[in-house]
Amino acid sequence: MKVIPTAIPEVLILEPKVFGDSRGFFMESYNARTFGEATGLDIQFVQDNHSRSVKGVLRGLHYQLQQPQGKLVRVVRGMVFDVAVDVRKSSPTFGRWVGIELSEDNHRQLWIPAGFAHGFLVLSENADFLYKTTDYYAPEHERCIAWDDPTIGIEWPLDAPPLLSAKDRLGISLMEAEVFS
Repeated sequence: MKVIPTAIPEVLILEPKVFGDSRGFFMESYNARTFGEATGLDIQFVQDNHSRSVKGVLRGLHYQLQQPQGKLVRVVRGMVFDVAVDVRKSSPTFGRWVGIELSEDNHRQLWIPAGFAHGFLVLSENADFLYKTTDYYAPEHERCIAWDDPTIGIEWPLDAPPLLSAKDRLGISLMEAEVFS
């Protein structure tokens, strides 16, 4: 596994080894020992999630203030623009974001530690998005920052207004949001 640092040191791009030939490909999508050796992190995942969305759907920016979740995210069908935003007030990168394309073709994964808001925009006709979490989903602790907050300034690759859930339409600005110390 190749680990590629991002502009925010704790957020990591992971490229698994992919073995392909005329029949298709094989890759080990997750191995705790390999992940730990490559990243230096000792992480225990407790939940796997799978979402399917159509082109133009934007989900996020979500985080849980209590029971914060680290996430290991990947796309197995289609392509998304995936974003992590640092919402740790004491961090030197507070309010900064990183974004990368994840797709079924590039096989990349993104490690997003607890303390970050997360969102993605579907770029293909549809996308299947898989992610592992380090804590359980707790809707009572979930928070949502506005995807278009100008103080964050995410450069979403939009060609039309995004399709948002009711919850995501109610996202608030980072300056108004409850964040981590």
